[in-house]
Amino acid sequence: MSQSGTLYIVATPIGNLEDMTFRAIRTLKEVDLVAAEDTRHSRKLLTHFGISRPLTSYFDHNKSLKGEFILERLQAGASVALISDAGTPCISDPGYQLVRDAVAAGIRVVPIPGVSATVTALSAAGLPTDAFTFAGFLPNRQGKRRERLTQLKEEGRVVVYYEAPHRLLATLTDLLELCGDRQVVVARELTKLFEEFVRGSVTEVMATFADREVKGEVVLLVAPAGGTPDAVDPDELLNRYLADPDLSFRDTVSRVAGETGIARSEIYGRALELRNALA
Repeated sequence: MSQSGTLYIVATPIGNLEDMTFRAIRTLKEVDLVAAEDTRHSRKLLTHFGISRPLTSYFDHNKSLKGEFILERLQAGASVALISDAGTPCISDPGYQLVRDAVAAGIRVVPIPGVSATVTALSAAGLPTDAFTFAGFLPNRQGKRRERLTQLKEEGRVVVYYEAPHRLLATLTDLLELCGDRQVVVARELTKLFEEFVRGSVTEVMATFADREVKGEVVLLVAPAGGTPDAVDPDELLNRYLADPDLSFRDTVSRVAGETGIARSEIYGRALELRNALA
């Protein structure tokens, strides 16, 4: 009986091709088969890096049939790389089922780490990141979406959602009604030319996008309910950031509001008092 192959979970860029790792390129060049969410999309990626390996599709609607095919190849000794259209596979996609079945069959599974939209957004959001909740894609239908938002209304950690650009304003409207005017960050077009982070209260962010067509995949980060668990002293943060010559007054207010979960208007008033006292 031949020895089983290895299933590699390979992260790919979410926009900027320079984020592809050396290890990911080497792995994709060496495997016997690449299982991709969209073979047409992935072929362009592989061609860019000079990778010529057999491709097969693996996505939500063919996961049962193709999952069996891939497992058979693995059990026959082939090495297979699983990739998604962008980012780390198995995060909000059916890849986890292939991993589950491979593990059950005694097949070795090796992660090849790289970009994740969640971690990328969190790293630059300016919200507390000691703990967070990843809630994935919000439901398309408003009723289900509101139900999901309500479930996490009292969450004491930052909540990270994925959302389609054409539903962003509707989601923010629901969020405002159900969870209040708390601090949020909208990160879109991550790692791409028009990358943007919009920070502020829900109403402020809604105003920013009110007269614009929202484009690109969106990561929505929502500040913890009731502020941060560590009860960060807003005056301490304000004094520190106001003394930083590289930070504008507006950026200082946004950053402290985001890190504390306190309403931006309240932080703004306190920042004015502290700035006048220092003048």
